[in-house]
Amino acid sequence: MEMSNWKGAAGICINDNREVLMVLQGPPDEEKKWGLPSGPPERDETLEESCVREFSEVTGLAVRILKSAGVKNDSFDNADVSVELHYFLVEVIGSEVTVLEDDPWIQEIAWQPVEKLELIDLADPEEAELIKSVLKN
Repeated sequence: MEMSNWKGAAGICINDNREVLMVLQGPPDEEKKWGLPSGPPERDETLEESCVREFSEVTGLAVRILKSAGVKNDSFDNADVSVELHYFLVEVIGSEVTVLEDDPWIQEIAWQPVEKLELIDLADPEEAELIKSVLKN
């Protein structure tokens, strides 16, 4: 069976209060978990362009990329999928947080204190460390 590769980009947006913008999302009939705004590139987008577009689509915010914040590689044995997620530190340059009414996946968008990320239900608990490491640099 052939391995399929999923590539995506995620935006890490941290405000002056050391809070990171997180999205509570998941399938409509299942428990939602918190994660960073992320998604795959469309057509011939770069990962940076994908990050900016996804961030805007998911949160309503216009952002620009400050720097790359690392890459996470994962594979799911049962699904034969390898995942390559590129993280980017972004800053808000306009607009305001908007939860799309017609998106059943997204429940809520909120600023979460970076120091308390372990206390919320993260889709990927390892992201807490990654987000903290961005603050240190």
